[in-house]
Amino acid sequence: MAIVSNRKRALSALIGVLLLGACSPQNSIKSNTTPAAEQLIVEDSRLSIYHPVPLTADLSDLSDNQRNMLSLLIDASKIMDDLFWQQAFYGDKDTFLNQFEQADVRRFAAINYGPWDRLNGDKPFLRGYSDKFPGAEFYPEDMTKADFAAAEFANKDGLYSVVERNEAGELTAVGYADKYKDELTEAASLLRQAAELADDATFAEYLTLRADALVTDNYYPSDMAWMDMKSNPIELVIGPIETYEDQLYGYRAAFESYVLLKDMAWSERLAKYAQFLPELQRGLPVADAYKQEEPGSDADLNAYDVIYYAGHANAGSKTIAINLPNDERVQLAKGTRRLQLKNAMRAKFDHILLPISEVLIAPEQRKHITFDAFFANTMFHEVAHGLGIKNTINGKGTVRAALKEHASALEEGKADILGLYMVQNLLEQGEITEGTLEDYYVTFMAGIFRSVRFGASSAHGKANMIRFNYFAAVDAFDRDENGLYRVNMDKMSAAVASLSELILTLQGNGDYDGVAKLVADKGLIKPQLEADLARLKAASIPVDIVFEQGKAQLGLE
Repeated sequence: MAIVSNRKRALSALIGVLLLGACSPQNSIKSNTTPAAEQLIVEDSRLSIYHPVPLTADLSDLSDNQRNMLSLLIDASKIMDDLFWQQAFYGDKDTFLNQFEQADVRRFAAINYGPWDRLNGDKPFLRGYSDKFPGAEFYPEDMTKADFAAAEFANKDGLYSVVERNEAGELTAVGYADKYKDELTEAASLLRQAAELADDATFAEYLTLRADALVTDNYYPSDMAWMDMKSNPIELVIGPIETYEDQLYGYRAAFESYVLLKDMAWSERLAKYAQFLPELQRGLPVADAYKQEEPGSDADLNAYDVIYYAGHANAGSKTIAINLPNDERVQLAKGTRRLQLKNAMRAKFDHILLPISEVLIAPEQRKHITFDAFFANTMFHEVAHGLGIKNTINGKGTVRAALKEHASALEEGKADILGLYMVQNLLEQGEITEGTLEDYYVTFMAGIFRSVRFGASSAHGKANMIRFNYFAAVDAFDRDENGLYRVNMDKMSAAVASLSELILTLQGNGDYDGVAKLVADKGLIKPQLEADLARLKAASIPVDIVFEQGKAQLGLE
């Protein structure tokens, strides 16, 4: 049966007047269109919240085959980028972007993949556009949650499908492989060509299976193959992966891609930590029923430099670490792989975290903010995704299915807090030898201020707000009369344990109402914190980074 769109929205008329900030004459750009044309309004300061970072790399050690393979992988990534535009925004990308005469406004619109500011609660920054639909382009906008609950159709909560209305107006699911057939067929062809150039047999096998996945919506074989790759110097993460863009239910995955180069020296330093997962799982500060699952034992940790981001990975705030696959079957069988994106991490530390500490952290504790601690906190956040529980203990199914749209925020909160739990335990065992616990706690505290600026529309932002407000309630930190923060070490340790127990219990119980209450009570920015974040804005500290990337940057053209 043919699928028809129920969406009644229309793109705004081409922009006639661009008003920035207070809309003063010197900040206005007018075209020859009529005065009735829609207006765009954004604050001047919003246009500069992203610090530009060139993504370059030394490719001199790569063979001609490897360089050609990188070029193909970037081409496939560009297709993922175009597909994400279709999932995130209902208009034509080129028409939307080409309407802007001012380069910085066009750049800001491109970073956000549409007219909504991803680091400002998804508020529209263009007059004439309504609030972003929580379901993005995964569901009909006229569909209510009651409609969805009442409907019965195949693949209702499928990761790799969109929900549309058929000719009778009934809800139905269309698999990505059918919905985006032409684009995915082209991307699969590029991956197969790249596989023929790959020197590493396991990487070639993964590329071939991933190509199959793109055109069949069956990602399990390629996820399993991805877990077996250990020695390939070039890495690719590609496909529909994370579900953050689906803020209606958190069911459906968005297209993205990362092209990476492995840092062999740093990866060797990290390799030992995965072996501690089973022991750390047994020691979690929660009742035994919530830690019965055994994390996979062959998970690995590696460090990479990213040379290309695309799609969801490139939208708004930029990812600095990856923990995949998300498939619970693969996680329980083989664990996960954790990819630390070292060059992106360093850029955020230098240009954002250190400047934040100069404004908000007490002078005597600033010496404890180190890149090693930032790297480790980020790394153990990803490792901690493998801890805890994936399936509820009371028959409600997976944690992700039971907690719906709140699952991502709570999972990010779990990973952050259990990452600190892991650091504390491994320091006590002498397995971590760099720095002190105070380094990790104070760096973590500064990191909250960095991440909470991502806003309420981000799962990471919500997780940070919950944690900040929870820590404040139990006096894990002090704020003095000058607005400077100090970590209280003993109370912070107790807070880590109690918040870990709370989150793990909510997940294990599949307690949707309990998580909704936690998000409502603590997943918000209160006036005092909002005032402190305004100080960061006044100091012109960027909120995040944006990449200058592509083949030309790498000398591949």
